Amino acid sequence: MNLSPLYADDALLVFDKPAGLLCVPGRGEDKQDCLVARVQTQWPEALTVHRLDMATSGLVVMGRGPAAQRRLSEAFEQRLTDKRYTAVVHGDARASTGAEHGVIEAPLIIDWPNRPRSKVCADTGKPSTTHWRIVSRADTAHGPVTRLALQPITGRTHQLRVHLLHIGHPIVGDALYAPDPTHSARLLLHAQSLSLPHPIGGQTMQFESPCPF
Repeated sequence: MNLSPLYADDALLVFDKPAGLLCVPGRGEDKQDCLVARVQTQWPEALTVHRLDMATSGLVVMGRGPAAQRRLSEAFEQRLTDKRYTAVVHGDARASTGAEHGVIEAPLIIDWPNRPRSKVCADTGKPSTTHWRIVSRADTAHGPVTRLALQPITGRTHQLRVHLLHIGHPIVGDALYAPDPTHSARLLLHAQSLSLPHPIGGQTMQFESPCPF
């Protein structure tokens, strides 16, 4: 399956990954189909810079060649990027928090006995920060849901999913963390906006992907 990039130049590729597609190969022959493998059929020099969970849709950037990959990776590591997500969560976040926005600071670590899950751990977790803001609220047949705008400051494994679970509002459709994943055929989490310095010129590049839910 060929993919059309949202943006392409000599150093940078940007794609809108669909939910259900791995970013990189997993273990086993049934997990070799992934975004980078598809991209490399057209751009063999494309290299992974960051990842989204298989269940998450949205913006993914790749570097064309090792030099571009290194500069882009450094931008993520040095937090020179700005990532924004949209999520729909179970419950009424306004009622539970008494606020329209807030910050979740809960240290995260891989839950090794229960891989691939992560967990909050005050003793051994790495510092992790997520900003959230209420966009809207709705009542459904399964109870209230809240649409949130999210800005992860750190980039831990499953950070948004675990942080929202931690405050009592798991993401709708989260088969790994939500108590009842049957309300949605997919995880309602989308990487909607991304800005970062261009790997060659350093100018700020801004990309948007409309939320599909």
